[in-house]
Amino acid sequence: MNEMYSIEGKVAVITGAGGVLGGSIAKSFIKAGAKVVALDIRQEQLDARVAELTAEGGEAIGFVGNVLDVESLQNVANQIVEKWGRIDVLLNIAGGNTPGGTLSPDQNFFDMPISEWEKVLNLNLNGTVYPSMVFSKIMAKQKSGCIINVSSMAAYSALTRVPGYSAAKTAVSNFTQWLATEMALKYGEHIRVNAIAPGFFIGDQNRAVLINPDGSLTDRSQKVLAKTPMKRFGDIAELNGAVQFLCSDAASFITGVVLPIDGGFSAFSGV
Repeated sequence: MNEMYSIEGKVAVITGAGGVLGGSIAKSFIKAGAKVVALDIRQEQLDARVAELTAEGGEAIGFVGNVLDVESLQNVANQIVEKWGRIDVLLNIAGGNTPGGTLSPDQNFFDMPISEWEKVLNLNLNGTVYPSMVFSKIMAKQKSGCIINVSSMAAYSALTRVPGYSAAKTAVSNFTQWLATEMALKYGEHIRVNAIAPGFFIGDQNRAVLINPDGSLTDRSQKVLAKTPMKRFGDIAELNGAVQFLCSDAASFITGVVLPIDGGFSAFSGV
């Protein structure tokens, strides 16, 4: 690989590594020669992920940690520095919607449970802010590092039925720009903060609203594809290259951006 795009030897912390998206990116980082620190709140999924990553022949360690618990995150950060001496990359992958945070077609705004609104906002927004606060402190001391957050198409224009998720991801986009500015102005050009904004990918969290029990597309899926110029859903592995690029020296003058990976969804008016 062109050395400019290399992440070989970088120590990368990945929150939500036990999930589908976090796991896909973690495997791609291992194959690219990075040292992966897998972080997840679920012990069983975490153990399986670390075993999978080490089976690839790379260096990986795992920690059970809660992205909403700063003390838990600080303990992880201390152990990483003790083992590998530094933290080069933070990938804030933990997040997503909850079943209760998605309104059914016959529900309206007034039916939304406040507890679900708070849960979704906490997981996506604070679950990005708190790890950034803990791990970027080490980057500030090093005067180098890279943070990647996960925004969404819901941050570009209103998506029906997902009010909490939409609000949280919009806030993540703004926080990405804010933190990018803060780090560059106060700690130098070598700390960069960016985000990806995935388009529509079929996963465990959204399968029920995109795929009918008989395997056919729901009305919502048909609307999504009608506004996606590529006329298909994305494959989760199609996010990996963009993340690696943003973490490499090839992106050395890129900070504060939210990169859509969406088959053209955000560019198309539908006309």
